[in-house]
Amino acid sequence: MNAALEDRLLYQGADWDFGTLMRIHDACAEIAGDELGLDWYPNRIEVISAEQMLDAYASTGLPLFYRHWSFGKHFAQHEALYRRGLRGLAYEIVINSDPCVSYVMEENTATLQALVIAHAAFGHNHFFKNSRLFREWTDAKGILDYLEFAKGYVQSCEEQHGEPAVERILDSAHALMNYGVHRHRRRAPDLQSEQKRERERREHDEQMYNVLWSTMPEKAAAPPTRSEEERRRVLLQLPQENILYFLEKSAPRLAPWQREILRIVRNVAQYFLPQRQTKVMNEGCATYVHHRILNRLHEQGRISDGALLEALHSHTSVIMQPEFDDQRYSGMNPYALGFAMMSDIERIATRPTEEDREWFPDFAGCGDAMPVLRHAWAEFRDESFILQFLSPKLMRDLKLFHVLDDTAQPVLRVEAMHDERGYRRLRRALARQYDPALTDPDIQVVDVDLSGDRRLILEHQATGGRLLEEQEARQVLRHLASLWGYDVLLREVDQGSGASLREHAVSPPR
Repeated sequence: MNAALEDRLLYQGADWDFGTLMRIHDACAEIAGDELGLDWYPNRIEVISAEQMLDAYASTGLPLFYRHWSFGKHFAQHEALYRRGLRGLAYEIVINSDPCVSYVMEENTATLQALVIAHAAFGHNHFFKNSRLFREWTDAKGILDYLEFAKGYVQSCEEQHGEPAVERILDSAHALMNYGVHRHRRRAPDLQSEQKRERERREHDEQMYNVLWSTMPEKAAAPPTRSEEERRRVLLQLPQENILYFLEKSAPRLAPWQREILRIVRNVAQYFLPQRQTKVMNEGCATYVHHRILNRLHEQGRISDGALLEALHSHTSVIMQPEFDDQRYSGMNPYALGFAMMSDIERIATRPTEEDREWFPDFAGCGDAMPVLRHAWAEFRDESFILQFLSPKLMRDLKLFHVLDDTAQPVLRVEAMHDERGYRRLRRALARQYDPALTDPDIQVVDVDLSGDRRLILEHQATGGRLLEEQEARQVLRHLASLWGYDVLLREVDQGSGASLREHAVSPPR
């Protein structure tokens, strides 16, 4: 390699320093902004050790977080597998915040640092800032301060009330975490003001539930009238899908500090909701962006042939999709499906076939895929993205087919093949696997027996007769009963007919 080419290289070999990271970041920013038209939060890149990466990975990807025994358990499991060579480590962890924080491992080579900076600091960062779901459901400016507040608050509760008492509340709150989110649009989150409003909110909430529970009869009374039932449901905001929110506001036996911990857990759960709904798109966006940036850096002579080959080796490992009969198979790899769809959109925009023009007349042959991709990243979630953009060619390339596994039938039945009708049915079937309305159980608090034993009543709207796994349901209900303080009844009803299918009754621990 001559001296002129060496001068253009961002780095040579595997070693790097902070000056190298800065050069890599600036070179990636130039391509991301000028050529891909990306828009991102300011970047903050922090270098951490492998042990710190394991610790962050164990605590749901949030390095600044309160303590809980489950994080230590996950850390021990991940560390044991890592030390035995049975599992690799995440190259990076990125936080949806403003500024966007990317944690990179100090053990990474210079090429891996280039890959993760392109992937996280520009791919994920752009997606976080521009996705409508993230803009409406998360508070990027307030999340870091809120996590610091949450960590300090839980620690102060441990000092005042003891670690076992705090641990019990966190155990139950974590068990209900997936049922502690608002799925319909409410006011925009404002995490920066949470600490300031804590005392004011506690006083207001105490007044609200004290007024409600002060009307409780000391012994069984006559059945309530219709107007009394309506008033009770209005006061309790029933039906309520956010179970942690309901408990925080209405559980009669929780102390103010326990309510605040429930609020912390549900705010963190709300933060993760858009990530659960955009896994394919988010990882597909970041993988596509790092692939474009690194190839462009190589074209410009700013990384060497060896560096590109190293990056492609890591890239292909990430997007590898095991076959259905492979022991590693666990469903669709979101990196594989996401990157394949982003690359396919680029192909349709630049090299369309007649089939593509028929299926995607709005952008087939437009010449530039980036406006299409930026629009999709901003306006879609996984379900709608697959339903809108999965092409027949990609279905053929991925060898997708739809099989119906009906327990009432002795054999499997192929529901969709590679023909015009089959492609549309196959695309709908795959999209439904990412539909939160079908993947997350529809469980709501529907009533409280105020005139009797204060039993909490919930309903699960079972779709297609699919019932909850009984043992797991009862375990979660025990945590719910522990927080409520009285008996809990969960009714499973058919979503179509309303017929009762099964009931689970649980009492709180003595």
